Amino acid sequence: MHAEPGAAPSLTRLAAQATTHCLTGCAIGEVLGMVIATALDWGNLPAIALSVVLAFLFGYALTIRPLLASGMRLRQAGRVALAADTVSITVMEITDNAILLLIPAAMDAQLTDPLFWGSLAFSLAVAGVVAFPVNRWMIGRGQGHAVVHAAHDGHHG
Repeated sequence: MHAEPGAAPSLTRLAAQATTHCLTGCAIGEVLGMVIATALDWGNLPAIALSVVLAFLFGYALTIRPLLASGMRLRQAGRVALAADTVSITVMEITDNAILLLIPAAMDAQLTDPLFWGSLAFSLAVAGVVAFPVNRWMIGRGQGHAVVHAAHDGHHG
């Protein structure tokens, strides 16, 4: 995400990177949550709850890790992650889970069923498309992942 000196990345490019970043964390958490819940034969509500919790955990972790590696303290990195990712992950999770609930039999599909994997992949892809303009708008206002860049660029230590 570091451009040549004097050449700032475009707002659209930063938004695409932020969306991909958040989508990665959401996908890891969502897939892991649905796999665990399906394997344990949980109902829809606990399956969604576990998936959402894990999506937020992995989303935040993907932001916090490089900040910690740059020398930032955990408390500050956590605040940056909350500011950067909360809206994006929330938008993705609402979209993703709404689509899964709307696809007939998706929530009842088993791990060996192509419907399980296909509906999950489709819902995550749509969630990324829905979150992109939100991320672009937030970055344009100095919020969202713009906070990560400012914190990372301002912290050398």
